[in-house]
Amino acid sequence: MNYSKELQDLDFAYKVRRALNESAEGLPAPTLDRLAQARKAALARKKPDAGAKVHVFSGVLAGTNGFSFSGPSNWLGRLGIIIPLLALVAGLAGIYQHEKEQRITELADIDTAVLVDELPPAAYVDTGFTAYLNKAEE
Repeated sequence: MNYSKELQDLDFAYKVRRALNESAEGLPAPTLDRLAQARKAALARKKPDAGAKVHVFSGVLAGTNGFSFSGPSNWLGRLGIIIPLLALVAGLAGIYQHEKEQRITELADIDTAVLVDELPPAAYVDTGFTAYLNKAEE
């Protein structure tokens, strides 16, 4: 149901209740007495509330249809928690190793490019060499 429709319905219900209350104040006393007697008779005939029967199973997991891991086979419940945690730890360790190897490979590629180049490694550290490279680019 639409939210604005619900508000309109609620507003209409309040208006009806207010109109009924205002008109009830103008009713004659005999009519009010008859309405009060009719209400008492209706309440006397009302069936007593029979409590609803609710079956409660302790330790039931959602969607297990009454089967739970509690009781004598409690190790199944613990195993159901430990296995995913171990899988998570193994996955995180694998991702860490992969990233570490990738970083080592990238550094090795940079080292190889520097060593294969015609310039000695000391030239890259020399500030005068960077000035020479900037001058050579012009």
